[in-house]
Amino acid sequence: MTYVLIVVVLALALPWGASRVARRLAGVLPPREACWVLTGSAVLLAGGTVSALIGLFHVPFLASLEQVPLSRVREVWPAAFPLACAAGAVMLVQIVLLVRRWAQQRSLLKRAWQAVADGSGDGDLLVVPGDEVDAFALPGYRGRAARVVVTDGMVRALRDGEREVLLAHERAHLSGRHHLLSAVVDLSTAVHPSLRQLRESLGFHLERWADEAAARAVGSRKTTAAALARAALAGQARHRSRGAYPLLSATSGPVPQRVRALLAPAPSAPRGGARRAGALGLALCVTGSALGALALAYGLHEYVEFAAIAVRGR
Repeated sequence: MTYVLIVVVLALALPWGASRVARRLAGVLPPREACWVLTGSAVLLAGGTVSALIGLFHVPFLASLEQVPLSRVREVWPAAFPLACAAGAVMLVQIVLLVRRWAQQRSLLKRAWQAVADGSGDGDLLVVPGDEVDAFALPGYRGRAARVVVTDGMVRALRDGEREVLLAHERAHLSGRHHLLSAVVDLSTAVHPSLRQLRESLGFHLERWADEAAARAVGSRKTTAAALARAALAGQARHRSRGAYPLLSATSGPVPQRVRALLAPAPSAPRGGARRAGALGLALCVTGSALGALALAYGLHEYVEFAAIAVRGR
């Protein structure tokens, strides 16, 4: 059963390499495509990890279906039960982390809505009184529609054209349902620690996606860059106390990189060997993780079948 252990190690180790490849590929893609690559990679890699763990955990169950004595299983593969117990323990921890992370997301959203309870406005815009400088997209919660939240302090800090940029940026977050992509990748980090790299990268590319949408809406990349820089500087000047939704705020992420990107020509899908090599590397890593999980499941099934035949032949 040495090959089974090799498959297990590969299935659990491949996400480390695949996460790096996904981040590199996202770096050469336009923001929208980059976000989908990162989200899809996180889901596939998390699924491959869970499949590998389930395969290990089901060894005793498969043996019982084939009416193979557990003593025979331990005789043929002494590591079967320790590995099954370890896989079960890891999955239990994953479930606890998933539930905890989901609860944290809901609690954060609830606190954000409570913090803007004194706001007023029309349509999707909610203006919150006070000197604090902040703006963020607030997803819907318990029947309440999603809103763009802007403080009085932020309104005063920006010029007329820059306010239009800010609103277009936050509306792009809402229309693109970026909070769902962020939540999915955030939950996937509870399955495999390597996926934290994808969460960090996704946060940056979601902001870039909204930046490009705002630039198209106002028709000026330079104005968008100026508004972003001014909003970030104004936001740093004051203490941020409200429970905002951090991944959907215009002033989050590495703002200097975002400003430089806006001052450059609009991004387009790259051509040539770099894109093909990155896509191929990502496909190989993700496919390898999935095939590793399938190979593990098949190998364990064949192992139990072999043990069952040996028992019946006695």
